[in-house]
Amino acid sequence: MTAITLYPYQQTWFENKCRFKIGLFARQTGKTFTTTLEIVDDCMEAEAQGQRRRWIILSRGERQAREAIDEGVKRHCQAYGAAIKELSTQWRGEATYRSLEVHFSNGSRITALPANPDTARGFSSNVFLDEFAFHQDSRKIWRALFPVISAGHRIVVASTPNGKGNKFYDIMTSADIIWYRQVTDIYKAVADGLQRNIEELRTALNDPDAWAQEYELQWLTEASAWLDYDLIASCEEADAGDPEGYQGGPCYVGMDIGRRRDLSVIWVDEQVVDVLWTREVIRMRRATFEAQDTELARVFDQYDVKRLCMDQTGMGEKMVEDGQRRYGEYRVEGVLFTGPVKLDLANRIKQQFQTRALRIPIEQDIRNAHHAVKKIVTAAGNARFDAVRSDQGHADEFWAHALAVHAAGTPTTGPIEYESLSKRRFARKGAW
Repeated sequence: MTAITLYPYQQTWFENKCRFKIGLFARQTGKTFTTTLEIVDDCMEAEAQGQRRRWIILSRGERQAREAIDEGVKRHCQAYGAAIKELSTQWRGEATYRSLEVHFSNGSRITALPANPDTARGFSSNVFLDEFAFHQDSRKIWRALFPVISAGHRIVVASTPNGKGNKFYDIMTSADIIWYRQVTDIYKAVADGLQRNIEELRTALNDPDAWAQEYELQWLTEASAWLDYDLIASCEEADAGDPEGYQGGPCYVGMDIGRRRDLSVIWVDEQVVDVLWTREVIRMRRATFEAQDTELARVFDQYDVKRLCMDQTGMGEKMVEDGQRRYGEYRVEGVLFTGPVKLDLANRIKQQFQTRALRIPIEQDIRNAHHAVKKIVTAAGNARFDAVRSDQGHADEFWAHALAVHAAGTPTTGPIEYESLSKRRFARKGAW
């Protein structure tokens, strides 16, 4: 066997064989590497005893599942000199997922899958939940998953924190004594020998909230929420959202388009001096495209719409084309929700909230939709914005509002109609 060196905090985690084990680790401290080593070691020990082991790794996505197999399981098997066979198969539930499996000569198996309530069912196995705090629908996954280990199997959970609204936080902070809990922040890891320049990392990151959460393991409820509740509340107004309050001024409209799972939302803002007042928020669930077109036509009839920005991604293509044909290609802009575009939209609306240049309705659903959007920093250091999909939608009101703010701040690029001063003078004299 090729020697594998573990730091003391990794050795402690590796050697603990509690049936219920959960660890809170700073980013890039080797939690997946160490846990996959433990899994492979368990399979090799079973082989030596003439037994078999079954392990399931549930990762936050297919890419992370592949990394757990390639950078963890396969490397450790190579170090052990284990003869293995790798398989890749399609796993079908409500959606189709790719599962990756490593088979040992004695019949032991390690399977890696993206985590969701579908993939959490149907096995009787030991389980490793990798980065569990970042799994969507973590509580549903937990309910579907737990019976999998009920026949005496082990469950190992490891993650960095991701706020308090997930099952990982619930387990990690519970007062029960049945779970073994280990906490390793960046300071502990470096003290144990991990080669990291803490001050260099902190300075280069230049984000106190991200540092506190990702490296110091603080449970920051607002750490990843793009708009905190206090900021949202600062722009709430009782009179906002009432169409009767419309003063006849120029309006800017955003439309986030959904069909089956998400809402379609039309957000109407009126420019009143230097403030955008919400005049109407229209929500449509599972509405036909014809019904959405009809509602949009009513908005154009009721308000002086200067500009409409629509989500052009996917099913929005046709609605954008129809809107440009009906209302003019210079009044209607299609917006593709790429990463850089969502970053620009999120930055622009946050600036408007910070300067109190918005007035929005006092509604819990609107408040929650705006708070639901989170800034997530990927392993490559890129920022993306996303929200957990719920029964209320996918932060659809936030994106419709952001599109309306974008519409108000985006000049029309089409031809400008003008009338000469001389023509106006002659018109007043009756010459025309």
